[in-house]
Amino acid sequence: METFPTRLSVNVNKIATLRNARGGTRPCPIAASERIQQWGADGITVHPRPDARHITYADVRALRKVTTTEFNIEGYPSPDFVDLVLDVQPEQVTLVPDPPGILTSNAGWNTRAQAPLLTEVLARFKSAGIRTSLFIGTDHDLIQGAADVGADRIELYTGPYAAGYATDREAAVMPFVKAAQAAKEAGLAVNAGHDLDLDNLAYFAQCVQPLAEVSIGHALISDALYIGLQNAVGQYKEQLRPS
Repeated sequence: METFPTRLSVNVNKIATLRNARGGTRPCPIAASERIQQWGADGITVHPRPDARHITYADVRALRKVTTTEFNIEGYPSPDFVDLVLDVQPEQVTLVPDPPGILTSNAGWNTRAQAPLLTEVLARFKSAGIRTSLFIGTDHDLIQGAADVGADRIELYTGPYAAGYATDREAAVMPFVKAAQAAKEAGLAVNAGHDLDLDNLAYFAQCVQPLAEVSIGHALISDALYIGLQNAVGQYKEQLRPS
């Protein structure tokens, strides 16, 4: 399968959620990740949380051994998370400002208020040769703040775009178009993720450029229940084909 300028990283958290609901080892996020890569995904994303309700730290270590594309680990930079990332050595780490117990990431970093924490942690990852990204909104000053604390990339939180897409997609995407340009001017590459799906992904990727990577989990795994995992990966990849 072709690789396009915007790459698809598949978040396999929901596969682990299904496994954990029953206990045991099925479905296996490690075996699924091997197949997802064979079927054309450009990377695997995981977001281990303190309560281990889906991906566990043991899963992360096992996935490192089978991820031959790009491994992206998301999470809040607690001491144990930082130690895990430094031990596993993924290609990319994406820091999110999730407090303990939150259901899903729903806001970006305040890179000005959290500058001391982010500067220190990002420096540790960069010294280990790991590319860094910060989950963030579309505020241009905070995007510049991401550059100031030493990030390589930002991941734009696309929840607001998805919420507004059905009503007025042009208005919904415009803050992200401008944010991507602000990031480019600040020397940052741009990733994106949250609530992107087969309905809204192609338009986002067409409008928001340059766009290095999208990270998609919940929607893709949900669609796979109807159309199969291989078809889901293929259809999401097609949304990223340049027009």
